[in-house]
Amino acid sequence: MRQFITIAGNAFMELIRQPVFLLLMTASALFEVFLACINYFGFGDEPKLVKTSALAVMLLAGLFGAVLNASASVAREIRSGTALAVLAKPVGRAQFLLAKYAGLALALTVLTFVNCIAALLATRMAFDAYGDIDYPGLDVFCGAMVLAYGIGGLTNFFLRRPFVSDAVVAVVIMAVLAFGVLQFIPRNPGRMGMDYVGMDWRVVPASALILMALLILAALALACSTRVEVVPALAICSALFMLGLVSDYFWGTRSKAGSWWASALYTVTPNWQLFWVADALDEKNQIPLAYLGKALGYACAYIGAILALALALFEDRELS
Repeated sequence: MRQFITIAGNAFMELIRQPVFLLLMTASALFEVFLACINYFGFGDEPKLVKTSALAVMLLAGLFGAVLNASASVAREIRSGTALAVLAKPVGRAQFLLAKYAGLALALTVLTFVNCIAALLATRMAFDAYGDIDYPGLDVFCGAMVLAYGIGGLTNFFLRRPFVSDAVVAVVIMAVLAFGVLQFIPRNPGRMGMDYVGMDWRVVPASALILMALLILAALALACSTRVEVVPALAICSALFMLGLVSDYFWGTRSKAGSWWASALYTVTPNWQLFWVADALDEKNQIPLAYLGKALGYACAYIGAILALALALFEDRELS
């Protein structure tokens, strides 16, 4: 167990030291906040557009993060010979691969957490045709991100610590602090007195569902990384992602009609629509806890199957 925790912790630290992870985290969070500062002229549907766009950015950032981090964690170590050196010790291939997935899952959880904070702030900052940009919210969040990079630079210059990992930790802390500070700063109602209803906390369970989808993507990316490099892995995961989005249309109806081949394909293909509930956030609809439980069960079953496939692919992989 100690070896598993050590490998998982090293994998997590290695991933957050990747510059692409820091750039992906800050760029996606800032873009979600930026989406709430645009005049959409959506005839009253501006808050809904902001929430849907922010969740889409969260999902897309997680897709790239899962594939890039999985390739950095497994494919690069196989290519460089690091995996062979680790497996030369009393560490099994299953333990090595599962620990790598645990580190990858933890990194994706951190990425989704920051994006969830940004999405919540975007729901605060969203405005309709009668409102105005929430400049205090924009200034506080963007200032927090700049300060986080400054903290990373200072620790790197004075303490000789790695800039990227310190900046990632600072971004997480400063995002939480900015979120807390904005709880005490009232929303500017705008020029014509827009009615402000507060943050939409339903974004939290919606983000949890997106995290479940990202963990499935991480398992798929890890399985691909045992055999191919980052570009083919990204192509395969993107294709499976697009295929899963349309599985209800192509195979769902035929499966209900009794087609065995459609039922088989519908079972094998990941159904991402189960984790996308942005449309349910309209008006006052709630996401039941029972649905979260069923989605978690589906995600755990699918992740288990994909990791079993990844272990099978990794067992006879030549590492020399």
